[in-house]
Amino acid sequence: MRLQDKVAIITGAARGIGQGAADLFCREGATVIIWDLLDEGEATAQSLRDQGYRAEFMQVSTTDVPSIEAAAREVFDRYGRIDILINNAGITRDKTLLKMSFADWQQVIDVNLTGVFNCTKVIAPYMVDQQYGRIICTSSINGVHGAFGQTNYAAAKAGIIGMVRSWAKELGPKGITANAVAPGYIRTPMTDAVPDEVKKQAVSTIPVRRIGEPKDIAYAYLYLASDEASFVNGHVLSVNGGQAL
Repeated sequence: MRLQDKVAIITGAARGIGQGAADLFCREGATVIIWDLLDEGEATAQSLRDQGYRAEFMQVSTTDVPSIEAAAREVFDRYGRIDILINNAGITRDKTLLKMSFADWQQVIDVNLTGVFNCTKVIAPYMVDQQYGRIICTSSINGVHGAFGQTNYAAAKAGIIGMVRSWAKELGPKGITANAVAPGYIRTPMTDAVPDEVKKQAVSTIPVRRIGEPKDIAYAYLYLASDEASFVNGHVLSVNGGQAL
């Protein structure tokens, strides 16, 4: 029960990595608020409630600031605190630079970078008032090393690292830590659509010889959200099976 009585907001938790984190955080004692645009978020929250956990779903777009403000206020009014923010929501619009449209670029930047700023900008003041908070953002191995066909995605995920390190310096004196997790190749609905041959090639580059599971990232989130990580601030935790060595 490492998160006993903590209130956690997890964006993009209807499925995939975020869903795995919601499940783990509930099992560790947290009240979990799922922010997602997908209606699947309600089924995820209901499944957790059916198991006796405290979870709810709120349909929130990370690109809609008034929606974020209203949802954050509702969470605070209901629970009296917001302890943890997991900025996990993200999208892809993969194309090479020469084929990428301006819309492809902007959509990914809006969700994967500006959306992270929006949620943190709105929620940080609640954490400042209580002099406690854990901000955890999802970067990527491709934000650290770049990736063919992902100019937009890599730029957004690299930008997250810069934001987290800035927030670590600004918010650390106020009892708030800010860190990032940089996943490698993880099994999610997004990667399930990748052709098998491409998956096999990817696995061959990972020393542990397997694709990561959502729980692998969820455990990284858990550590950074826990009291054990109270002296970890401004860090980028790579969880990739050694792929980037």
